[in-house]
Amino acid sequence: MLELEHGFRVVDTHVVLEPDETRRPRGMGDAEQIEREMEQAGIVQSLVFPGIRDGSYVKANNATARMAVNRPFRPLARINGAREPGQGATSRLRNLASSRSEAHTSPADIEQYAYEDRFFGFVVDPAADGMPDEEILDELESAGLPVITYGGEGCPPSVIEESLLQYDFPLIIAHHGGYPSNEQMMDEAIDMLDRYENCFLDTSFVRLRDPLERALMEHPSQVVFGSGAPGVHPNVAVMEILTLDVPEDAMRKVFSKNASRLYEVLAP
Repeated sequence: MLELEHGFRVVDTHVVLEPDETRRPRGMGDAEQIEREMEQAGIVQSLVFPGIRDGSYVKANNATARMAVNRPFRPLARINGAREPGQGATSRLRNLASSRSEAHTSPADIEQYAYEDRFFGFVVDPAADGMPDEEILDELESAGLPVITYGGEGCPPSVIEESLLQYDFPLIIAHHGGYPSNEQMMDEAIDMLDRYENCFLDTSFVRLRDPLERALMEHPSQVVFGSGAPGVHPNVAVMEILTLDVPEDAMRKVFSKNASRLYEVLAP
């Protein structure tokens, strides 16, 4: 088994735990299956959140939190927004006319999630779920919990920098900021680590060796391991890090130490 071979303590910051059976991918979508595969990969704890859906995430977040009980899963609250990500004139015009509805996350939702003991942070995918407005972002800043955001062609690093990195909460950019496999965007996201101490990258769905090695060599304290399960098998995701040409200390940081600093619940 893999956990007997690599010798690292591994925590996973990016796992979709979908409560709706009809939305799960074939194969490894069930909570029991995911837990079993994580154990075989040597992953001791995982941050989990529901998959994409239309409308409010309140029911999905609560259902995911219930699924995580008595498992090595730590739930995050997925949130949405009414604004369109982007810097162009069209996006700005649409955002002027947009307003939050009952289907969107409210400041009261953020406060409730932040101060309950069931959730340990937040997830927002601006391209799929919309960008939160200033009132929501202010509430996230007050809460101070880490926020995972999806980077890539739907919400490039420049938009993330302009819209989210101006706020004082830890921000983890999924997929190294370049999904799907956009190396230029990944390099832009890595460059942002120089400018923002509260910015981190996760390794989920990164299939390119060079940006992974560059980030770990230049910013070993600002990269966290994310498998992207069940879309990526955790064994595969772990092996992708193990085969990098980086110091062992950098591997220990990406596999566990960095995430444990951001999320106390993940610490040994």
